This record gives sequence, C-alpha cells and structure tokens, in this order.
Amino acid sequence: MKRLTGLLLGLSVVLGGVSLGAAQEKSEHMGPPKVLTIIREFVKPGKAGMVHEKAESAFVQAFARAKWPTHYLAVTSLSGKTRALFLVGYDSFAAWEKDNQATEKNAALSQALDRAGVADGELLSGVDGGTFVYREDYSLRAPVDIAHMRYFELSVFHVKPGHDKDWDEGMKLVMAAYEKIPDIHWACFQAVYGAPEGTFLFFTPIKSLAETDRMLTQNKQFEAAMGEGMKRLRELSAAAIESSETNLFQFAPKMSYVSEEWIKADPDFWKPKAAATSGEKKPEKKPAAKP
Repeated sequence: MKRLTGLLLGLSVVLGGVSLGAAQEKSEHMGPPKVLTIIREFVKPGKAGMVHEKAESAFVQAFARAKWPTHYLAVTSLSGKTRALFLVGYDSFAAWEKDNQATEKNAALSQALDRAGVADGELLSGVDGGTFVYREDYSLRAPVDIAHMRYFELSVFHVKPGHDKDWDEGMKLVMAAYEKIPDIHWACFQAVYGAPEGTFLFFTPIKSLAETDRMLTQNKQFEAAMGEGMKRLRELSAAAIESSETNLFQFAPKMSYVSEEWIKADPDFWKPKAAATSGEKKPEKKPAAKP
C-alpha cells in the first residue's frame, strides 16, 4: 500500500523481510534468501479459489511424498490481475541449479510434476517467471517471522536507464528517514533474469490488514523525518523512476509447501485440522519459482 504519493516516494511502501526456502528454516527471523525465484500464474476468470487450490495441491503432495528439502510459499492477488505467485529462496545460484538437477533425476517426482502441470495449465491464461537477488543495502530490518504473517504488499519499481545514481541517492534518503521510525521493515530484490533491467521488488509483510491503517499514519512521520530532504526526493523520483506499482497478496497455505518448522509455528494456519481429517496429504513443493 502506498504511504506516499509519487514515484521514489513510493519507496516507503517497500516490502518487509521475506524468509523463504530451506535455507531460512533455522530461525524464525532468518534473513531473506540471497536468490529468489518467482513464478507467476495468471488464472482464468472463474478458475481461482478452490479450483486452483485443488490443482496446486497435486504439486504440494508430489513434493511431500518425495520429502523434498526445498520449500516454497504461494501467495494470491487481492489487487491487480488474478494471479498466484510461487516464491522459492536459495543460498546461491549453484544451490538453485542443484535443486533443479535433483528434481530432473527423480523420475517419480518429475512424472508427478508433469501430470500436475497438465491439469494446472487448463486453469491458466499465462505463466512467467523471474529470478532476483537480495539487495541488503536497500533493505531495512529485513529479518521477520514470516510464518506468522498473512499478507505481502509487493511494490515493483522500474528505474530509467542511466539513472542508477539518482535511484541510489533516493534510496539512501528514504532509508535514512525510516531508520528513525520503529517497526518499519522491508526487503529489496533486484531482477537478474525474466524482468527488464532496473527492476526492483520491495516486499512488506503484514500480519493483519488492520496494520494498513497504522501505515497511513506513518506518512506524516516519514515527511517529518525527511524534513527539507523531501524536495530533493521529489526531484530524484521524477528523474529516476520510469514506473511503479504496488499490489496486495495474501498467503495461500494450501498451495504452499512449507517447512515443518513453519507448520509447528502456526499449525492452525499452515495445516488446519479440517484438512488433515479430510484425507488430504501433507503439503509439498513446486518447481523453481513463479511472480
């Protein structure tokens, strides 16, 4: 949700610490992954909700049966086009490659994923994917207990070619201001593959939508912290940012293949008793990534 109007000013919407993938299982507050793969599935009208959840459960069950070590988080859109994002985090590109190679060598898992993909494809109007690297220098208080979050605000910024210095200066102004305001955190990722050069993603984790009301009040705090720097920030915004957009996504536990640690942290959300008694199998994972 945008707390300020304008382009670079929209950086105040940035996303908060996302802890994804097997590498983040050791602690509730582990930092974001170094490499983030995202697959986006655009769902046909009338095919979202329980229909899509049922199709996605086949992927989850396949990974669970294989006891696959890499996990992923699924989120679905509450604004913008109807779509689901599947996020997988890795420690490195080498780790991503190793996971892909292991999947290909597992015949039973590969066949199950192929079958699930055919059924899932009938519900979709399009699919794409991207790979992003964590920008610690553009992130603030990123480690967050994601297992207890329920939403992401996801802001996408496209920086104009040749304006990296303007962007960097603006980011430093924004971060310096928000360091003065408690309880603000976000994680930034920069596109490497599958998105235009100069694409930055900002994740803000939200436990309840009631928090957005509080976020609105932080606009004045931000402006006060910026002081005379607001004029310079507006100039940098106009110079550096080609476009920006913020959307809201909700976590989708039935479409996610999360770790046992996440499940133990909040079993009623990640693995409700109703699902367990209906004969539904354990959650499982998906191939490397969707936005």
